Amino acid sequence: MRRRWIALPLALIAFTIGAASVAATPPADGDDWPLLGGSADRNMVSATTGLATSWGEDGTNVLWSADLGDQTYSNPAVGGDWVIVGTNNGKPRDAAVEGDKGILMAFSRKDGSFLWQAVHDKLETGDAEDWANIGICSSPQIVGDRVYYVSNRAELVCADANGFHDDENDGPFEAETRKGKTDADIVWVLDMRKELGASPYQASASSPLVVGDLVFVVTGQGVDDASGKVKKPDAPSFIAVNRKTGKVVWQDASPGEKIIQGQWTSPAYAVIDGTPQVCFPGGDGWIYAFAPETGKLLWKFDGNAHEEGEEPHTYALAAPVYAGHRLIVALGTNPEEGAMPGCIRAVDARKRGDVTKTAELWRRAGDDFGTSISTVAVHDGLVYAVELDGFLHCLELETGKAVWKHDLMASVWGSPLVADGKLWVRNGEGELLILALGREAKELGRNELPDLYQGSPVAAGGVLYLAADTKLFAIKEAGK
Repeated sequence: MRRRWIALPLALIAFTIGAASVAATPPADGDDWPLLGGSADRNMVSATTGLATSWGEDGTNVLWSADLGDQTYSNPAVGGDWVIVGTNNGKPRDAAVEGDKGILMAFSRKDGSFLWQAVHDKLETGDAEDWANIGICSSPQIVGDRVYYVSNRAELVCADANGFHDDENDGPFEAETRKGKTDADIVWVLDMRKELGASPYQASASSPLVVGDLVFVVTGQGVDDASGKVKKPDAPSFIAVNRKTGKVVWQDASPGEKIIQGQWTSPAYAVIDGTPQVCFPGGDGWIYAFAPETGKLLWKFDGNAHEEGEEPHTYALAAPVYAGHRLIVALGTNPEEGAMPGCIRAVDARKRGDVTKTAELWRRAGDDFGTSISTVAVHDGLVYAVELDGFLHCLELETGKAVWKHDLMASVWGSPLVADGKLWVRNGEGELLILALGREAKELGRNELPDLYQGSPVAAGGVLYLAADTKLFAIKEAGK
């Protein structure tokens, strides 16, 4: 039975001044998973080994578990001594923090002990910009002793990963009011609504991307909930920010008034033929790539360009992935409408200008691929992609040709992960499925944990991390 998600916002998908120093975030080496996708290209592949393939509610192979709120849509970031994830205030850690809030929690990577939390009030505009009870949906990025995330209030936040445990105030941020041992130490905040004029539709969910001295993020700019039109078309959709000061380096408003509903996806970065580029999927259905230092447009591709009979107005609901000179992106429509036609495309990222008619390498659309909110995993010449309705596809990277299609038997609000020589994917029935990599569809196992309905598995240092609605689990093979 496929789990249907009704009455949830579409946003739940998910999940330096002057010359900037820009260098790539190194690929996921298996020791850490510090950001969505593990590395700057957003490819869902980890080099870690020795993962447990079975576990249970009785504690078998559960290294530790920690309480979250009662709804969790963020994926955990794992780096240094920390595991950090967004949630809500459904199960308050602090009795003085009451009601609906956006919460970012930090835990000890070693034993899961609670370290600190950041608390963000809900927006006064309510569900139109900040849907009730969903907390912080952004997956954070850990860089050294700093953590970057987007709050439920459309704020880009930089915090000290130590919180106030080190008895030092690293800001000092003038608006900081909570300074106890278990509170966040905020370094700076960029309010994208007040300072840039962005107006998120239902929620803010973009996951920041730190490359060198810059933080790239989608502002969440969307349509007005009442009118269905963009309030301020000139407000930026994409920004680059100095990661040390929180000052905007450049901004771009290309989607303008043509945003279909909202923008909840996240940027990706790669160096193609010696030239760095950062890619932002737009809520207008276009894919944009810019020079990271300056914001100069390198290329753009119209994701609404379909063959006759294919679904119009698809747009990216998950992060794009760079694989060599290719950009792979799954597109879809409002997931509240259920199983709808979607599209997955491969674009040649070496091209320049409007490349709609010149850069598409392959596509699968219509009856061949349904709407998707999942970031793909690319490994050994194969692309693993998931439809919202629960069909897992294996495609050839070079041609897009179908290798196999596997029914996961439930909807999927998360992304597949390649790790330890296997493919891992969660489904809407609370299961984590393990499949063999390669040209034969073969299930190796299924395991359950409470409330494991949406989100993506994360693997680092031989440990599998799973954020359920109410708990964060660390799974490790006993004795390893």
